[in-house]
Amino acid sequence: MDTHRRHGRDEVVAKAAHLLDEYGLADLTMRRLARELGVTPGALYWHFADKQELLGAVADRILEPTCREPADAPWAARIVAIGSGLREALLSSTDGAELVSATFASGTSQALRGILERLVAAADDAGFVPTNAELAARTIVYYVLGFTADEQSRLQWDAAGALPHEQSVLTSNPNARFTFGLRLLTDGMAARQASDADDGVDPGVAVPAP
Repeated sequence: MDTHRRHGRDEVVAKAAHLLDEYGLADLTMRRLARELGVTPGALYWHFADKQELLGAVADRILEPTCREPADAPWAARIVAIGSGLREALLSSTDGAELVSATFASGTSQALRGILERLVAAADDAGFVPTNAELAARTIVYYVLGFTADEQSRLQWDAAGALPHEQSVLTSNPNARFTFGLRLLTDGMAARQASDADDGVDPGVAVPAP
């Protein structure tokens, strides 16, 4: 019997998310997922065009809690709330940051696109022109993904007893370290606006001398 008759799309995604938690991203293969569902690997492509699309759906499931809008607040507070919610969602799943980073590169996660749009809106409220608001939003996402990927890697090595003591110390008080970095970014955004540096010029384009 075809997988779309035996298993709905949501069930396939739920099983994939379970395998991610149990075995990590490296062992989340289409073959293993098909075996767990009792179907042939080819049958999975009824629901997903390729593995990247499947991973995008798993990322959406992980990120679902972050899709709730934070309470009406100033732009900097919204960025902190969105970034903190994203980190919490990533930490809820084994290799969550690595998985979502892959979907960010491929653009297959609708939930992550929504998060990016909310960050762009916050940067827009801060006074950034559209091009730079997009860059600011992506910088926030890069920070959250990078910090959390490092955090999850250190936690895994520490749990295995393979992390040197001086490195293990860095896993202490991660919430404070994360919030410090996030506020450093929002403070930098505020300083940029206060200095009227956001003139609409793409930072990657050299500005000719007057």
